[in-house]
Amino acid sequence: MRYYRTAAPDSRLIARVDDQGYDLTAARPDVESFTDLAAAASISGGSVTELTERLLNEAEPVDMATVEANPARPLVPEEVWAAGVTYQISEEAREEESGKPEVYLDVYDADRPEVFFKATPSRTVGPDDAIGVRADSAWDVPEPELGIVLHHGEVVGYTIGNDVSSRTIEGENPLYLPQAKVYDRSCSIGPCVLAAEGVDPLDRTISMRIERDGETMYDESASTSDLVRTPEELVEYCTRHDAVPESMVLLTGTSLVPESDFTLSPGDTVEITIDGIGTLRNDVTEV
Repeated sequence: MRYYRTAAPDSRLIARVDDQGYDLTAARPDVESFTDLAAAASISGGSVTELTERLLNEAEPVDMATVEANPARPLVPEEVWAAGVTYQISEEAREEESGKPEVYLDVYDADRPEVFFKATPSRTVGPDDAIGVRADSAWDVPEPELGIVLHHGEVVGYTIGNDVSSRTIEGENPLYLPQAKVYDRSCSIGPCVLAAEGVDPLDRTISMRIERDGETMYDESASTSDLVRTPEELVEYCTRHDAVPESMVLLTGTSLVPESDFTLSPGDTVEITIDGIGTLRNDVTEV
């Protein structure tokens, strides 16, 4: 089951069952986002899917074409975190850009994964909004990633994330990672949340296409099965010994890296698709 949210001012949570949409906010007015639904499910002692099934009888049918034409972020997580060097191609790319490549090889083979803070709500955009590239960076890339949706540290769903990054800044020195990763419009999530029940996140094709002035600059696919760490392991390290917020998203790393002569430019369009979730589309602007 997938969950979408319509844009303001009439923000509503929509559950998609097969090809039919249902307005869950019409059935329960205080449920306007996936976070609201996860909180209500937690209070009731059931799962998100179980609560949705109880609400469907009271929910009004809606046209999914209308919802998907103007989606908002399905949730606004209080924090977005990300894992790095979780695919071999990511490890190779980080070595290539860095003057200290052994740092990334050590992390790839280590027991402890790289987990870092990525974004606050104000730095995160949704589908069809613009992602940002820094004006002080000459080499910028999108990073398409499977996102794990957490409610009080428990996995409740999956979404698509774009961990936009400055390879210029990160390559200068690994200590510059926060500046390369955390800035205005540096993260995108959406277009929906796929409920976690019965879902295998490690059997998903992930693809990315980048277009510029009508020309395809990049179009490649990979599989989440190539993750060298399990989602459970990444979640455990991200949440251990920390006071986690009610709602957060953990991005699991990228398996698609454009060639080193490519950089994002304002006006580009990035589309990231994950089987069973959908397509996250964003234009690019300079910040």
